Amino acid sequence: MKKILLAPDSFKGTLTAMEVCEILESVTRNIYPACEIIKTPLSDGGEGFVDCLLAAQGGEKTWVTVSGPMGEEIRAAYGVLPNGTVAIEMAAASGLTLVKPDARNPLKATTFGTGQLIRQALKQGQRDFVIGLGGSATIDGGAGAAAALEISYQTREGKEITTGGDLILLDHIDCSNMDPAMQESRIRLACDVTNPLYGPQGAARIFGPQKGANRDQVRILDEGLENLNEVLKRETGIDVQALPGSGAAGGFGAPFIAFTRAQICRGLDLVLDAVAFDQKLVGADLVITGEGRSDAQSAMGKVLSGVGMRAKQLGVPVIAISGALGEGYEALYEQGISALFSTVRQSASVDEVLKNARVNLTRTSDDLFRLLKTLDV
Repeated sequence: MKKILLAPDSFKGTLTAMEVCEILESVTRNIYPACEIIKTPLSDGGEGFVDCLLAAQGGEKTWVTVSGPMGEEIRAAYGVLPNGTVAIEMAAASGLTLVKPDARNPLKATTFGTGQLIRQALKQGQRDFVIGLGGSATIDGGAGAAAALEISYQTREGKEITTGGDLILLDHIDCSNMDPAMQESRIRLACDVTNPLYGPQGAARIFGPQKGANRDQVRILDEGLENLNEVLKRETGIDVQALPGSGAAGGFGAPFIAFTRAQICRGLDLVLDAVAFDQKLVGADLVITGEGRSDAQSAMGKVLSGVGMRAKQLGVPVIAISGALGEGYEALYEQGISALFSTVRQSASVDEVLKNARVNLTRTSDDLFRLLKTLDV
């Protein structure tokens, strides 16, 4: 083994992508001390999106006090890249991991804090934005972020709406006070899904349960997003529902698509190009990737899928080490992943699994590299 490329996503809520890289590097060094190791932490638009871009291109973070997803005051940062692009990840201000499991409620969760990050950057004269839409706690159709930017979702009585639970009451969107800088800005929405705004494959029905919504709440949220789309069509002529990915992050992009002509792009491709992934693959004997949980969704444009398909084109084998393997992970075998391993060895509670993530990853990767060494790979 002469060259190994380490290219994992974060293990959501436990280990950052860079921490995963460092653990894998330490284990690899013990087994292959002379091997060239290239650490390339990745993100598809969720946790670690900003750090991945800053690590690849340089730049700096700006910290801001904003509103968290449930209205609490938190500190969050955006990155400014050397070319002036502002990188923002929703997970930093409106993320699911910021809310305790028993407190998750997408009827009330808001993207207001993410809007505050955008507004602060606008005040600093920034006009080029890339926003990672992964890992959000919200299904508010961008209402909270819009409010932070003086785009007011209103009921027929003129009451402002900032949460998903009230979208069914939406009657009008007032943009008269919107900062003119929004119209001057370039906004790219980086996501890893193609789900529409509402319907059977929409934001509420597909992602609502994992954000804490029960069946009745899913119905309310889905009807609200459909109503949002009807209002946007009536007032702007734009059918957000028709755009693949409009359901990402609970429909966060809806007001930006309608009022600033924001564009949806694949977050993973943006990151892979930014870190020069294809160039790093040249001459590699093996790629190690991974994530917190691998399942059927992993094959739908997430990190393992993208890494596997790019490596497959150059004939480089890829092994994935993930915290858990869920239903449908086998689809990744058709996308360039040679083998997948789970770090969880025995039955344990979620709290125990999260607590022992570092130890479990170290043990599993050590076993893997010992096997490869035995096989003289």
